[in-house]
Amino acid sequence: MSADDADDPFSALPMFGDLARALAGQGPINWDAARQFAGLATQQAGPVGNVDPSVRIALGDLSRIVEMHVRDLTAYEGSFPEISPVTPAMWAQQTLDAYRPLFTDLATSLGRRDTTSEAVDTSDPFAAMLANLNSMMAPSMLGMAVGSMVGRMATRAFGQYDLPIPRQEDTLLIVPANVDGFATEWSLPVDEMRLWVLAQELTGHVLFSLGTVRADVTALVREYVGGFRPDPDALLEHLQGMGADDLGDPSQALQQAFADPALLLGAVRSPEQAALAPRLDAAIAGVVGYVDFQVDGAAVRLIGGEALRIAEAVRRRRIEHSPHDQFVERLLGLSLDHDQVQRGKQFVGGVVDRVGDAGLNTAFSRPAALPTPAEIEAPGLWLARLGVGD
Repeated sequence: MSADDADDPFSALPMFGDLARALAGQGPINWDAARQFAGLATQQAGPVGNVDPSVRIALGDLSRIVEMHVRDLTAYEGSFPEISPVTPAMWAQQTLDAYRPLFTDLATSLGRRDTTSEAVDTSDPFAAMLANLNSMMAPSMLGMAVGSMVGRMATRAFGQYDLPIPRQEDTLLIVPANVDGFATEWSLPVDEMRLWVLAQELTGHVLFSLGTVRADVTALVREYVGGFRPDPDALLEHLQGMGADDLGDPSQALQQAFADPALLLGAVRSPEQAALAPRLDAAIAGVVGYVDFQVDGAAVRLIGGEALRIAEAVRRRRIEHSPHDQFVERLLGLSLDHDQVQRGKQFVGGVVDRVGDAGLNTAFSRPAALPTPAEIEAPGLWLARLGVGD
């Protein structure tokens, strides 16, 4: 027996040895599985196809109108990306690509071995085989979970900044089927709903173009997702505890299990994440507050009296979102509940009361402009640190 065979518990089982070699080369997360499960999750949104050309033209025309108002309100001098209308399936695939660094950090953090736990008994070949199989299956399991969650998000997303996470931008994604469906559901004029969503996406682009906001938000989120520690027994314990009624549809039961990060990550955050959470919460509150403030200003100009009704409907939807949205937010360390949105609103309101709209834009253009936990409650401290309004 060679040294390699001695280290490989599957060497005497050719079929499993082939499987082991195939799984070993997939990296920390199986992206093929992620893409496949994302596609399965978006099937409920309708058949895969292209966006109607007339919708593309209409959104392009509306975006040029919105750009003028967003530029005027934010004093933005850069260029805007082209609006790219996509289907939910296309949104899911492009979002997987955009969030790939974040999910890779997550997978890497979960792949760390817990050196404090009892080591596997290497004298027991069967125990060693199961331990190695669990390790090799982890990338596929995580790929299925990530794909399922992103796919389900795609059935509700309006655009690429539904979650306030920066992306590398060539275009700005809009999902017309979801935007128009929401307008119909809430009896809102479709064109006015489209204007509101375009204002949100273009404002998101502006904010992430200011100062170091893009780099700072990205760094905080990546630090958070890199702080998870593995809980290898969570999923197995869940599946073992499922009764016959729960397994009426095994495929659905498994998909639900894979979509719950608590099973993959454990319900308790690491101490590092707990320490980071207040900083990340304060930063995201500031981001959300800025975007909401500027979108409200643009929407009043574009839509008039209907703007408030649309804003209330969209923001109620944001804080009453589905469990699948919440799962992704938990993975990325985001909090978008009512209290968080109100913190952002009060913070930006306090800034504008002191230095006006122009001062708000100036402050976010400064390096390291994201508010700290103390500053989100006291806007004056934030402005003093950034030297705005002196």
